[in-house]
Amino acid sequence: MNDRVTQKLEILAGAAKYDVSCSSGQGNRENKNKGLGDSKANGICHSFTEDGRCVALLKILLTNHCIFDCAYCVSRKSNDVKRAAFTVDEVVDLTISFYRRNYIEGLFLSSGIFYSPDYTMERLVKIVKKLRKEQNFNGYIHLKAIPGASEELIKEAGLYADRLSVNVEMPTEQSLKLLAPDKNHQDVIKPMEYLKNEIAGHKEETKLNKRAPVFAPAGQSTQMVIGATKESDLEILGMADYFYQQMKLKRVYYSGYVPISYDGRLPAIGTPVPMIRENRLYQADWLVRYYGFHVNELVGFDQPNLELDIDPKLSWALRNLHQFPLDINIADIELINRVPGIGFLGAKKIVAARKFKTLKPEDLKQMGIVYNRAKYFLSVSNPFSAHKDYTAIQIKERIQNLQNSKYKSDFSPQLTLF
Repeated sequence: MNDRVTQKLEILAGAAKYDVSCSSGQGNRENKNKGLGDSKANGICHSFTEDGRCVALLKILLTNHCIFDCAYCVSRKSNDVKRAAFTVDEVVDLTISFYRRNYIEGLFLSSGIFYSPDYTMERLVKIVKKLRKEQNFNGYIHLKAIPGASEELIKEAGLYADRLSVNVEMPTEQSLKLLAPDKNHQDVIKPMEYLKNEIAGHKEETKLNKRAPVFAPAGQSTQMVIGATKESDLEILGMADYFYQQMKLKRVYYSGYVPISYDGRLPAIGTPVPMIRENRLYQADWLVRYYGFHVNELVGFDQPNLELDIDPKLSWALRNLHQFPLDINIADIELINRVPGIGFLGAKKIVAARKFKTLKPEDLKQMGIVYNRAKYFLSVSNPFSAHKDYTAIQIKERIQNLQNSKYKSDFSPQLTLF
């Protein structure tokens, strides 16, 4: 790389770090005609895949120039930062060069909006098309779909990218109007609906014709900034649930707001990033998608925010002690999934193993169950039944005494004097 491209890379890779939806994908893209790379169904992500592999994407913006002045965005037009823009060929060359050096396994490409959404989207499409058609690149590509771009460009992008994402940015339309008055909430919803229909249509087409072109095989995702405005976790998770149910999104990502602006509409610079809250939202999101929980079981009008000092699964269990203790040897898997300390893979192991023997604590420990947490919610025979008379407060204290979080000071409501 020459110095000019290196300087651009430093600026545009740095600007891309605020986009956290750099995700794993579930798409298969076979290597054809001795091309470069391939995308497997177990996915690519920025750090670790679900099977534990550490992998990397080239994560950059096409440009950090932007016509919008969103208060929460580091690339907003009024912000005094160094600006840069890659050419189409520079992004293609970087991707191929980094891949050949085994630095990366794919590309995550987003962009600020310069001139217009269509102008920007057209260049993003040119990049992925050139990678696929001219360079025969079969690695994973996650591409941003620019809100407000034409359906024709969005459709073409889906033919070359593995995953597309349209960032909703703010959890509610009111917050978007407050912090990004030039933007329209419907400009985000409309391409999501279009992508949902196109993805579903192409899936049906491939059932009839195996040679039909794939379209965004890893689906679509979005990202919400949390902590910049005053939405409750109930509102945030309700919006996420809407995206999962109505838009069929693969993932919703939550990004704790990093104070970067002296703006009265936003938390002051120096305000801590809500990292614990971000983590709790991800945990709650996981419970809804994989454990059969409904949003209203985790948060509600009487408790609109998740507890910060304990995870949402434990919080639910402590509020519903009337459903415990649970007989691990006869309970339905749906209830076993709700026991703190038992994951959904652990629940499957339990149901499979109990066909052959009556399970005891040592059996659960061998399965990888966090027994020191789960034991308060289980009952079969001694010693399971020994813990069933504890109150919710007692159970919470005992489990918290086993934890040693580096964020422990963040859980306390007591204000510091120094």
